[in-house]
Amino acid sequence: MSKVKTVYRCEQCGSDHSKWAGQCGECGEWNSLLEVRLETATPHRARPKVSGGYTGQASNVTTLNQVSISQESRLVTGISEFDRVLGGGLVTGSVVLIGGDPGIGKSTILLQTATYMADSQRSALYVTGEESLSQVALRAQRLDLPTAHLKVMAETCVERICEVLAQERPAVAILDSIQTLYTETLQSAPGGVSQIRESAALLTRFAKNSGTALFIVGHVTKEGALAGPRVLEHMVDCVLYFEGQSDSRYRMIRAVKNRFGAVNELGVFGMTDKGLKEVSNPSAIFLSRYDEAIP
Repeated sequence: MSKVKTVYRCEQCGSDHSKWAGQCGECGEWNSLLEVRLETATPHRARPKVSGGYTGQASNVTTLNQVSISQESRLVTGISEFDRVLGGGLVTGSVVLIGGDPGIGKSTILLQTATYMADSQRSALYVTGEESLSQVALRAQRLDLPTAHLKVMAETCVERICEVLAQERPAVAILDSIQTLYTETLQSAPGGVSQIRESAALLTRFAKNSGTALFIVGHVTKEGALAGPRVLEHMVDCVLYFEGQSDSRYRMIRAVKNRFGAVNELGVFGMTDKGLKEVSNPSAIFLSRYDEAIP
């Protein structure tokens, strides 16, 4: 087994330090040291053979015209507006990152999606790291959702989550949220840059190898960008932003990155006491607000 060692690396000059400090001793930059996991390489003959790498495929050299192209299979989420933003449905083995302001409805729409997919004979697992299981059950009861087939779990350790996912083999899993997850190989607190990066890398690698589609909830900063390292958006296959105005009950989902579809789609929803409802004709709703002349 390879030994895991952690060092603190400066983002500006790249120098390594054995302990965290507020200022880099090499370049003098403040708050630039991040925890990085280093694995000592084992001899080549002692390395275990793995069937796939980060993308779940063997690393063999071939020409591009010899690559076999298979049509990706998509899973219907049960919400047509959501499927359209995703590019026609949820691709198996894909990782979708959805972000938005607090209280905008991220957990609501994902809980609706999970219950719909579980009720349609597709296995689904909802992993919560921010709320208790009773809070999730109360929300589902308030929204009048079918809960007989949805499996739930409260866990924040990424290694434990991957073990459960490998045992259950669900078609789709929801992780709420990435800022609460942590990996045991790092000593930093959950929500840090290193923890978010390593946790997302482990989950993405598992999704590519197992075929389980993942929904990952991400927090946003006060500027409106997704919290955490910028590399988080590069790791995942699809990045969705959940937006809405405080004085309006309408919500919009737009894709800023989608490897399996277009990024110019926009889904419009209305927030009701029974959850998010699809708006089939958004043009009529927005135009109806301007019937009278406005100075």
